[in-house]
Amino acid sequence: MPKTRLAVVGAGQFGKNHCRVIHECDRAELRAVVDIDATRAAEMASLYGAQALSGLGKLAGQVDAAVVAAPTTVHEEIGCRLLEAGIDVLVEKPIAADLASAARLAETAQRHGRILQVGHLERFNPAVVELERRATLPLFFEIHRLNLFSPRSLDVDVVLDLMIHDVDIVLALAGAAPREIRAAGISILSPKVDIANVRLQFPNGCVANLTASRISTERVRKLRLFQPHQYLSLDYGRQDLAIFSVAEGGGQPASPAIGFEQAPVAKAEPLKRQLEAFLDSVATRNPPKCSGPSARQTLGAALAILDKIKEHSELVSQSLVAGWKP
Repeated sequence: MPKTRLAVVGAGQFGKNHCRVIHECDRAELRAVVDIDATRAAEMASLYGAQALSGLGKLAGQVDAAVVAAPTTVHEEIGCRLLEAGIDVLVEKPIAADLASAARLAETAQRHGRILQVGHLERFNPAVVELERRATLPLFFEIHRLNLFSPRSLDVDVVLDLMIHDVDIVLALAGAAPREIRAAGISILSPKVDIANVRLQFPNGCVANLTASRISTERVRKLRLFQPHQYLSLDYGRQDLAIFSVAEGGGQPASPAIGFEQAPVAKAEPLKRQLEAFLDSVATRNPPKCSGPSARQTLGAALAILDKIKEHSELVSQSLVAGWKP
């Protein structure tokens, strides 16, 4: 079958990785790299024998699909132009800067009959795929995502930069939007929120505690899930999933038998698996796993978390003005 012709819009760090995996995929061909910085576009394009462009005007008819790895604030503008030109789109997370922009992207894709997939990368982590298969009735989540400091994404809060991965997974496994959100966060090295702690409660009583930091001294990416008779421990980085099961033993309720299983997980690069899934949708026209509407729901939860963090910050500010008294 002919290869799918792709362009990458945005030649920053994310764009570089997308260019690499497209080049390494035998089902795809990197035709163009687009960036407003012509030098950066040319450098990336020359590595993979692609055309360097500074705008979107020449892409129509030259590519079948495009990856949008530009800043979140321009996702709607770029994505809609590509979709209107008949080009399928894989846009980095978050889908857009606000819910109205996200809705316009999803509506434009539907109106033009195009594929719109959103880059919630951890959904393609092999350990997460196995977790989704093993989850029955999630009742409690404990999630930590801690990163070393990097100036890469300081234009967005840590909730939209890091925590949104875990919010997306929790919403998918819980199968519902949260009924109650409690959140706190602080800014330390940037004007945005750098550390956040969140508690989500769902209509069925499921609770999720999430912590995200981008100024940690170590990198930690772990999810713990509790469901009836089971505890599942997932390490995103190691791509492993440990399962502890409890069964009543020998007719003696006070002596439960605890079983352990290391779930079989075939390690793979999530970015490559995400690309393969996108190419499948482009070829079959089936809806993608991370669709525009589902990504909009995730964005809505993330923005609601930021609103709660703002409320908490205002309360703290009032306390500081009032002064602390023992």
